[in-house]
Amino acid sequence: MTQVEAADRARLLEVTGYDITLDLTDGYGNPGDGTFRSTTVVTFRCTEPGADTFIETAAQTVRSATLNGAPLDLTGFSAEKGLALRGLAAENELVVDADFAYSASGQGLQRSLDPVDKEIYLYSQFETADAQRVYACFDQPDLKSVYTWHATVPKHWKVISNMPAEAADEAGPGAKTVHFPTSARMSTYITAICAGPYHEVRFEHDGIDMGYFCRASMARYLDADDLHLTTTQGFDFFHEQFGVRFPLPKYDQLWVPDFNAGAMENFGCVTHAEAHYIFRSQVTDFEYEQRANTILHELAHMWFGDLVTMRWWNDLWLNESFAEWASHWCNSKATRFTDAWTTFLSVRKSWGYRQDQLSSTHPVYCEMPDLEAVEVNFDGITYAKGAGVIKQLVAYVGQDAFLTGLRAYFQRHAWGNATFDDLLVELEAASGRELRKFAAQWLETAQVNTLRPLVELAADGTYASVVVQQEAPADYPTLRTHRIGIGLYDVHGDRLVRRDLLEVDVTGEHTEISALTGVRAADVLLLNDDDLSYTKIRLDERSMASVVQHIGGIDSSLARALVWNATWDMLRDAEMAARDYVTLVCSGLPRETDINLTTWTTRQAASAVAQYADPAWQPEGWAELAELARTQLAEADAGTGWQLSWARAFISAARTDDEQSLLRGWLTGEEVPAGLVVDTELRWSLLQALSALGAVTPEDIEDELSGDRTASGEREAAIARALVPTAENKAAVWAELTGEAEIPNWLNRSLLTGFQSVKQVELAAPYAAKFFDVVGEVWARSDSEPAQEFVMMGYPYLQISEETIALTDAWLARNGQPASLRRLVAEGRDGVLRALKARARDTAASAS
Repeated sequence: MTQVEAADRARLLEVTGYDITLDLTDGYGNPGDGTFRSTTVVTFRCTEPGADTFIETAAQTVRSATLNGAPLDLTGFSAEKGLALRGLAAENELVVDADFAYSASGQGLQRSLDPVDKEIYLYSQFETADAQRVYACFDQPDLKSVYTWHATVPKHWKVISNMPAEAADEAGPGAKTVHFPTSARMSTYITAICAGPYHEVRFEHDGIDMGYFCRASMARYLDADDLHLTTTQGFDFFHEQFGVRFPLPKYDQLWVPDFNAGAMENFGCVTHAEAHYIFRSQVTDFEYEQRANTILHELAHMWFGDLVTMRWWNDLWLNESFAEWASHWCNSKATRFTDAWTTFLSVRKSWGYRQDQLSSTHPVYCEMPDLEAVEVNFDGITYAKGAGVIKQLVAYVGQDAFLTGLRAYFQRHAWGNATFDDLLVELEAASGRELRKFAAQWLETAQVNTLRPLVELAADGTYASVVVQQEAPADYPTLRTHRIGIGLYDVHGDRLVRRDLLEVDVTGEHTEISALTGVRAADVLLLNDDDLSYTKIRLDERSMASVVQHIGGIDSSLARALVWNATWDMLRDAEMAARDYVTLVCSGLPRETDINLTTWTTRQAASAVAQYADPAWQPEGWAELAELARTQLAEADAGTGWQLSWARAFISAARTDDEQSLLRGWLTGEEVPAGLVVDTELRWSLLQALSALGAVTPEDIEDELSGDRTASGEREAAIARALVPTAENKAAVWAELTGEAEIPNWLNRSLLTGFQSVKQVELAAPYAAKFFDVVGEVWARSDSEPAQEFVMMGYPYLQISEETIALTDAWLARNGQPASLRRLVAEGRDGVLRALKARARDTAASAS
């Protein structure tokens, strides 16, 4: 669908109701297979009687369809085109009886088999426009309506939807039909139907019935009390801040298998990725904070996205950016994760910076001409950069004014659709500030600025001058107005203590900070302290020298994250050699007290060695990281998250025969550090690391799977098998990935994860050219999610050479490739080009 088509149809129609009946059985009380029957009754008004329109119906076959009692001509029906509706009346009733396919791609009505108890679990995933895979509908966000669901299922199943079930009838041998009351008004993409023998835990909080669901075989891992704690903390906080109560009688959350994303904000029926957020083994606070953030992100959507919904996908950024901002705000204020803004900077904002520097960069707000364009815009700009801009906006107008405007926005547009302009109207009224220039500067321009301090010292050790130089890429020359903090830090023993903080506005190419003239020079001058603005920063020479010695001694985790981010950006921009970055990591991380920063920085250090270091130096780099991890592991308290975090880092860095021997010993219970529990997930990590190095056999993998024959075990085993470093194995994996036979989304992802490895760069080299031979065909025949994963994970991103650039350029020169596919391939090229420049910088460092 195009935006123009959606606007025309929205002008023409008012959808007054859907009544949807699903038969999810085989007719004998057993779970259905292949297809399910869906009968939809849609009532709608037409402002221009006699006009024509269409309704999306992505069915395999349509049994019958009638419009106002007259049968529709089904000749030439296709799932892609839907059903043409001609000669509409002022009041219309459409009845569509059709058979739809269950999904294995995670889009539509996903059907997953649990290998433990052989039970079937179903859940819906409809964003962006996949409701049409389950029922006939006008599948666009601004044609909101109400929905009445009926689902026939095996008797022992539960059915969960947006509203609480109200009745169940016998439906023949072994089956029942569950009926739901008519729902609140909502968009098609946030409707939901989930069914199966789900394990369920219920609580009540503040008058809201709350449910927590997972597969029966995962019930022992569902820590419902902790999930409920985070959820209720979020409800209490948002109720107080938003001034509007959650409008539904219940709030259910389901942790489901084979989920493509992190979670989905179906109204009152949120689905989460079981693989990410149900913990079968010990995890660290890094994982717990990520889970809490996701719970709060989806909860924020109940107001911003569900109660008030974007009119069209141009405002997808606002939907996701607001939830991203609100979740970190709530996490920092209402839960135990009080340093959530540090994690936002180090993890999420880094994603935004990376995305914003690709050739595909785009403004936060941009036109979405069609749904294909929307699919690839669930990116770091839409989420993380947009959230950074929202954070700036809050600081710009003040939190009280922001919340006043937000409350007015919710009240004015409840149950309807709105745009960013509607929000700006309310924020301007509440704050008295003109916001159009702010919006134009930050939302309608692309790329990121860099702020660099130009420092001159006087003979007496004071600042003769401090100037902030603002830079912008040549192709995106916008110089923005930044409200930033400037922190002055002094060394006190082994600590770096902030002496003062100035808040200033930076505009244009050069901004002189006259307030610092004559001030005693700090050991570290930190731009954008407190992370007020969306910008990359640099450190002056004096500050960098102090940071190298004392980064772990900075009191504030947010300030440390700013420094770590600055050095990471310098590395990626070829202003710092990879070996120097690794040296900083090895000297600074041992004193780091924030486990999120530690986890993220060790991962970045591994990327630095694998992609940005001179290949000749890489063995030394891996050795340094392995030694860092081994030393810190020995010093970590037994049984703690820190111990686990450093064990993971060691597993990632291990390369030598001695290191492999140690990993094999952990698998068999030898030389395991005291307190380290080598549980299920850690065993798989060990096995996969050893598989990549050729240190385990296929039989070892099968033996491990025999002790963990679960959905998670099958997924991990598939990764381990794909990692087996033989030419024959890689050929087999490639054939499965690129063959015409459809494979489930979880298997597609696992095979891609194991196909390319930083430990097997030469082994995957022959597939660089092969990727370009098949990528168009795979894209054309696959659903959007697995298609995107194939492009992003199958692109030869580890083949860092001019040859890869040439192969990519030759492919991009071809005509006829879809724009979204070209974008993703070009992004792969960007990564290789950046790595080549960084490697050249590192090679030069070795010669100096």
